[in-house]
Amino acid sequence: MRVATDIGGTFTDLVCLEFDKKTGRPTGVKVAKSDTTPSNFEQGILDTIEKGNVDLKEIEFFAHGTTVVINALTERKGAKTALITTKGFRDVLEIARCNRPDLFNFNFIKQPPFVPRYLRFEVEERMNYKGEVIKELNMATLKAILKTCKEENVESIAVCLLHAYKNPEHEIKLVQELSKLVNNIEIIASHQVTREWREYERTSSTVLSGYVLPIAKKYLNQLKEKLKLKGLRDSPYIMQSNGGITTLNDVKSNPITMVESGPASGVFGAIALGRVIGKKNLIVLDIGGTTAKCALVENGQVKITTNYKIEHSRTEAGYPIQTPVIDIVEIGNGGGSIAWIDEGGKMHVGPKSAGAMPGPAAYGRGGKNLTTTDANIITGRIHPDYFLGGELQPDYSSIETAAKPLCESLNASKEDIAKGILRIANSNMVNALKLISVNKGHDPRDFTMVVIGGGGSMHGVDLARELQVAELIVPPHAGVFSAFGMLMSDIRRDFIRTNVITLELKQRTIIQSTFAEMENEAIKNFKLDGYTKDDIKFTYYTDLRYAGQEHYVKVLLSNFDDHTPLDTIIEYFHKEHKKHYSFELDATVELVNFHLVAEVVVDKPDFPKLETLGKKVEDARFDTREVDFDDLGIHQTTFYHRNLLEPKMSIKGPAVIAEKATTTLVTPLHIMNVDEYGNLILTLQKV
Repeated sequence: MRVATDIGGTFTDLVCLEFDKKTGRPTGVKVAKSDTTPSNFEQGILDTIEKGNVDLKEIEFFAHGTTVVINALTERKGAKTALITTKGFRDVLEIARCNRPDLFNFNFIKQPPFVPRYLRFEVEERMNYKGEVIKELNMATLKAILKTCKEENVESIAVCLLHAYKNPEHEIKLVQELSKLVNNIEIIASHQVTREWREYERTSSTVLSGYVLPIAKKYLNQLKEKLKLKGLRDSPYIMQSNGGITTLNDVKSNPITMVESGPASGVFGAIALGRVIGKKNLIVLDIGGTTAKCALVENGQVKITTNYKIEHSRTEAGYPIQTPVIDIVEIGNGGGSIAWIDEGGKMHVGPKSAGAMPGPAAYGRGGKNLTTTDANIITGRIHPDYFLGGELQPDYSSIETAAKPLCESLNASKEDIAKGILRIANSNMVNALKLISVNKGHDPRDFTMVVIGGGGSMHGVDLARELQVAELIVPPHAGVFSAFGMLMSDIRRDFIRTNVITLELKQRTIIQSTFAEMENEAIKNFKLDGYTKDDIKFTYYTDLRYAGQEHYVKVLLSNFDDHTPLDTIIEYFHKEHKKHYSFELDATVELVNFHLVAEVVVDKPDFPKLETLGKKVEDARFDTREVDFDDLGIHQTTFYHRNLLEPKMSIKGPAVIAEKATTTLVTPLHIMNVDEYGNLILTLQKV
């Protein structure tokens, strides 16, 4: 039995795959969904385990994705953190980049650093950019620094010294001495978080990892103990932002790698599905209760970036985190996103969410605001028998009460307000989808859209139509697909080092020796978890740029070895640069970062094929009622049970396909076919 759980902003999901002990083939899938419990996240996991009737003693593999890190950062519920840095660099966090996301936006707000100035300390030492010691480390002030930290009840210390990405010798010595002097304060150094340059970004990353370190360790330890008490034999694997899983001990040493663990797993699940059905170019859209996330997959690969920021907007520069993260766009638009009116009388949807408690007005738990979910109910797109997994009937009186202020403000009917909410929500999501496609030189018409999450298949068909995407796929158990994706992920660790060199023949030795050093570091790292060199698969990337440029392009070095011509690597770069920026130059190419991906391949379950029992489409019908398809009009629409659909079945829209964790909308313009794996394939009908 293999299990994965995913904590989202509103719901916690569970997927359980059961196998035949003799053949090893999957025999069934269990899914469960429960409210996320923010003050006690592990309780939400235990609730889904109980709901799914899963016996932890039978589990051979357990993977887990969590929002603990991102929530601690956005809600400012992390540990009181201090920073120790090189003398003269105390104010790096305060100075930041001095840039504005929107140059002419006078509503710009300078965000305060996570560590106030009185908790930022300096030590005498200096490395140059080559990693050579200019001034030896002087630790004479450490006792005074720690005295202040204890008086201020500091829980975590972040250490970030100048040019430690090149040579961490002084950081290592400093951490060793700090560990001798204190035993009740967590300590983390920048070389443990990132070996990439850029002083502000590196300092910010180290501070944020230190900020969440105590709370993450406490959560992971409690999770391990509670699961063990319930019968789980082995420690769970944890999903990271880079799309791979890792061990509990590894992630506890640098918890910032979990900052986007949930969204990453859904994308990698879609990639695995794409391999099976022969689709390599995908737009993946994941709409949950709080947010909508999207990513682009080209030729079976998704871009990994270290230029990640939290709380970045038109009026805020955000906080950078230099950790490998799937290049994903996330916006505050989900099922629980609240509709509201601004001072100018204009309606907006999100980013504020009603969450699970009190939730949308339809939950009847005291929610006083109209949400995207309520709008879908008003338009008839969600069947009342399938609302919240069939556990709850919509509270129509609460919907009326929540809609009243909006109706009065805009002098419109409840139905018109609902359609307006859906149009705004869809517009927000279309803009997000354009950021990962059109804005980066990709034509959405060349891609297949895969929609997951509780709201993905509800909105996906309209979004695909807007972007002229011809084919839309709704995989089985789409509502909990992010958890399913964790079962398709390998153990992955990324190693990145900055070393700016000109890409020319005489530098080949440096390139080879640097990758060799990184491989040895990876082997030592994996050895701590019981893996050998033979277990590890390496993939090589470089960040390249034209000499004089500020930014760079990541290039995959396919099958890199001693015989790979540098001209071939440069040719890869020219192609990638033209794809991203529409031009190439006859100029010197520089290598900025070495990026090594080390993976231990995990045995993955097959995507089970859907059994054919000889049922007819009519057997899946259970109701007919009016559904408002907005610009396509109001239609008498047939509702179908998804679990009664079989391969080769075809349904012409308008139709609604209902299942416990989500609902699929089929417009009058679309036709839906079921493939051998149970995927719903929606395409525009030929006129």
